[in-house]
Amino acid sequence: MAHSHSATGEKDTAVKKIWRTFWILLGITVVEVGMAFVHLYTGWPSKLWLNSLFIILTFFKAFYIVAEFMHLRHEVKNLIMTILFPLLLFVWFIIAFLADGDSWKNMRRDLSPGTPAPKEAPAQQPAHH
Repeated sequence: MAHSHSATGEKDTAVKKIWRTFWILLGITVVEVGMAFVHLYTGWPSKLWLNSLFIILTFFKAFYIVAEFMHLRHEVKNLIMTILFPLLLFVWFIIAFLADGDSWKNMRRDLSPGTPAPKEAPAQQPAHH
């Protein structure tokens, strides 16, 4: 009988952790949506700050999900680094290719057929006295 009670206690603890995680993630999401509406109606904060805030909060939510649901929080540090280092390289990979693609797009736009060549200013003629 004591064994079944212990399993129920562990189940209750797991359920509490899941609900705690739910409320934390819901709170962060409500802050994100609230900031989006504040920006929509007032223009504050600037888009740069708002996007930066969204990125930071999204990384926090992703970390929390991975830590809780993939149980990474309780693993040894070397395993965590084995997972995080390739992830950081992948994020760098995405950013680098987006920047390269944008550069390529701008280069193609500037060199596309029918694009007028930049006009040079006519040379100044010296004034004759």
